[in-house]
Amino acid sequence: MSEHPSDCVFCGVDESRIAWNSPLVLAVWDGFPVSPGHALIVPRRHVASWDALTRDEKAAILAGVDAVRAVIASRYEPDAYNVGFNDGVVAGQTVMHFHMHVIPRYEGDTPDPRGGIRWVLGDKAVYWRDAEK
Repeated sequence: MSEHPSDCVFCGVDESRIAWNSPLVLAVWDGFPVSPGHALIVPRRHVASWDALTRDEKAAILAGVDAVRAVIASRYEPDAYNVGFNDGVVAGQTVMHFHMHVIPRYEGDTPDPRGGIRWVLGDKAVYWRDAEK
């Protein structure tokens, strides 16, 4: 990675946390997982946002989704996945090194999973209520 800030948790990640890697990106097990097998796909180069990534890095991250899902599937056997990223402080990004979450989901892990990632804005999550009226 270029310019490794000493306080960046992804620029010096412990090798024991690496789930998968490639020349441009790696996947690490989340330090604060929301479910068993929660992983993060991280570019090796220190950049904060999706817009700062090169075309090749973006392609490697997307390929990493398939690769890390295969690792998660073989180890944890989840029923489904949520995949996404927070891009910017207002979107909830707390580590300013781009990372994509791959979150395994399990039957019964929440009473009603409908709405998925829409829950980032809770009042918008249950979009079907208005449609049912």
